[in-house]
Amino acid sequence: MIGLPPEILDWLSDAFRHGFLVFLRVSALVSLLPAFGERSVPVRVKLILAIAFSAIVAPAAPFLTLTGGPLEFVGFVLPEITIGLVLGIAIRLFILALQTAGSIAAQATSLSQLLGGAAAEPVPAMGYVLVVAALALAVMFGLHIRAAELLILSYELFPAGVFPDGRLLSSWGLSRISHAFSLAFMLAAPFVIASLVYNLTLGVINRAMPQLMVAFVGAPLITFGGLFLLFVSTPFMLTVWIEALSVFFQNPAGASR
Repeated sequence: MIGLPPEILDWLSDAFRHGFLVFLRVSALVSLLPAFGERSVPVRVKLILAIAFSAIVAPAAPFLTLTGGPLEFVGFVLPEITIGLVLGIAIRLFILALQTAGSIAAQATSLSQLLGGAAAEPVPAMGYVLVVAALALAVMFGLHIRAAELLILSYELFPAGVFPDGRLLSSWGLSRISHAFSLAFMLAAPFVIASLVYNLTLGVINRAMPQLMVAFVGAPLITFGGLFLLFVSTPFMLTVWIEALSVFFQNPAGASR
């Protein structure tokens, strides 16, 4: 290495710093990326995934030539990590939407305590089933490819070393959060409607026959109905969810739909 020309040494130094800055943004996103950044994935595997993503993104990212010395390099570190975390949180909100939809559906159908501790996080069984199915579908959909494309596009949305505008970032973040909650309520709507019809029916029967223990009669019915509704509606719920995720990857800076 000592015998190499100074031009090559300078280029290698710039290439290393460029790759490291790309790695900062990529690793922050990978730590929150669904399927690849889950708690069950070992840290070493996440590190290898981050390096692999960095090798894909670095050639397509704008090459950074830093001339201000170490202080300029340090000034790039925090913005890159922040941008990666912002993008990772935006994608993670889709998983939180499924968990919220599962919690709403489980509460509406009295199934919130069924296998409630099956997941690493305290979510009802419905939410756990939906999340596992959605992760498998997202990987089949090409989540890793879409994530690499998003990282490359992010350099146009968020230039390297520049903190995002606070007002625009807060407005964008609020729109993503509101979209996640609206998506969750939309996915859980069949279970809420079924629960409303069930409770209205029990109320009418109880008024007509006060001596009948409607709670004991209706409990097995709502349990079976909730499981059957989950079986029937899960394909449609996942279809709506994957379409919403696809819209986000196509236009991450656009308005929520």
